[in-house]
Amino acid sequence: MALGSLLPDLSLRPLVESLAEHAVTKPDAKAFTFVDYSSDRDGAKHTLTWGEVWRRTQATAVALRRIAEPGERAALLLPQSLDYLTAMCGAFASEIVAVPLFSPDLPGNADRLIRAYSDAEPAVIVTVRSALPYVEKFLDEHEVPRPRGIVLSDELDPASGAGWELPELTPGDLAYLQYTSGSTSSPAGVEITHGGFAANARQLWRSWNPPEIETCEAVTWLPLFHDMGLITALALPLVNGNHVILADPMSFLMRPIRWMRLLSECPNVYTAGPNFAYDYVAGQANDKSLAGIDLSGVNVCLNGAEPVRPSTLKAFNDAFAPAGLRPGVLRPAYGLAEATVFVSGSFVTNPDPDEPARQLGVDREELTQGRIVPSEAENAQHLVSCGAPQGQLVAIVDPETRREQPDGTVGEIWVHGPNVGRGYWGNGERSAETFGAVIEDAAEGIPAGGWMRTGDFGAVHAGELYVTGRIKDLIIVDGRNHYPQDIEVTTEESSPAIRPDYVAAFAIPGEETERLVVVAERNRRVPIAKLDLAEVERAVRAGVNQVHEMSIHEFVLIEPGSLSRTSSGKVARAATRTRYLEGDLVRTADRLTR
Repeated sequence: MALGSLLPDLSLRPLVESLAEHAVTKPDAKAFTFVDYSSDRDGAKHTLTWGEVWRRTQATAVALRRIAEPGERAALLLPQSLDYLTAMCGAFASEIVAVPLFSPDLPGNADRLIRAYSDAEPAVIVTVRSALPYVEKFLDEHEVPRPRGIVLSDELDPASGAGWELPELTPGDLAYLQYTSGSTSSPAGVEITHGGFAANARQLWRSWNPPEIETCEAVTWLPLFHDMGLITALALPLVNGNHVILADPMSFLMRPIRWMRLLSECPNVYTAGPNFAYDYVAGQANDKSLAGIDLSGVNVCLNGAEPVRPSTLKAFNDAFAPAGLRPGVLRPAYGLAEATVFVSGSFVTNPDPDEPARQLGVDREELTQGRIVPSEAENAQHLVSCGAPQGQLVAIVDPETRREQPDGTVGEIWVHGPNVGRGYWGNGERSAETFGAVIEDAAEGIPAGGWMRTGDFGAVHAGELYVTGRIKDLIIVDGRNHYPQDIEVTTEESSPAIRPDYVAAFAIPGEETERLVVVAERNRRVPIAKLDLAEVERAVRAGVNQVHEMSIHEFVLIEPGSLSRTSSGKVARAATRTRYLEGDLVRTADRLTR
């Protein structure tokens, strides 16, 4: 039976209308604060009030409508900033469809930008003066659509939009195109409506229901062009007029403890991040870095966007418990761009901030056969609960028969709700396959049609969702199913010479069955002069054979920084597989033999 329930009283009212109201009811209250570490090691704070945000929104709307018509696209090619947030709001207010992307000088994302920008065919670009040379170079050097005009957000006069009134928007109107990160395929623009954007934000607020919701603040460094970053920094604050504190992703990567220091400044705060970020910041925790940090006011640390590891939950809680972090604050969740972002969270079924997130030990062999069988054995596979949905439905469906599966059976996760995107931009065939799925012989009370196929495997046990992996990434050897993330964890735990979170496991065709290939980055902390490649490979092969009862066809150790990753930081297994087959990997063995 499907998890969750639809909420008939869930408001789908466009959030830009809430922005206009905040500008009247709380014009001098803090709205968005950007912490700039590029000019100040401790962070220089720049704040906009709700009144200022609205005036900048009006000015942006006027500037956009001078160039483009309602329904045309505006590509946001600017760095993380306050201007990014007001540009999104300005697009909403002008009926121009926003395309949240990034400045062309962001390293490692050129191909994705070219594909997403070209697919959207924007009529106008929004950027800032400092990024304009990069935008002009991007347009000159690539065969991409030329916009009719460019708007410099940081040079707009806020007074130039005086008198601009919101058009009559409906929940079904298209608000923006959220381009997927491309972890298993080319980026695709998910059509997110104003109603879907609003619904997902309100589903999240209802899901965790923090104390004194009106005073709750957000701290985030997540990229604004990513679905989780956009919802955290813009959608959630717009619902109730909450204050958000924003930093640049690079500032976190350079000094991750800054994240915890910003959280410490807030007495009632929430945040979000992918699993690797919690691992990363936990590794930086020590008596010196924790000095002066108080995390007792943190209500929710949402952990999503990639598989949640039990080891991460323990490492993060152990690292920051001395700073007052409660054990149930780190909350696993599941979501994807096609559902705006949020689908389910452990705070729905386990709301106590003093109770750790639930985990389930399961029989490894049964899991390879698609069954969730609880086990307390020493070699049990541990899965992390992603709780349940709020205001939407989740069903586990056999992808072949399209019939709903009983509890404890692994199948494809399907989603139904007002937050689900309406399709992929310009791709009717793929949209129909993904967003128009029908459950065969649907149970009474469960809608038959209108389901969105996630492409993820999972199962329901005791009323909670457990995500097991991507369908396209599944490795099938000798008739047994293996999830790459499990093999990747075993690999990195086999040798200190392997960089944590930088491993890709995938299958290639064999004569009788698929063959397993594991690609791993070398850990810089192990001096290359002391590296014994043969010993590392022996350790990895032994670990995978012992834990998963399978052999590795080829193990490849590559140089740091050379593993393919998506724009949101996930391991790009498909891209890594392609590079492996093409002989394009930067192998450590080649460096040692030079």
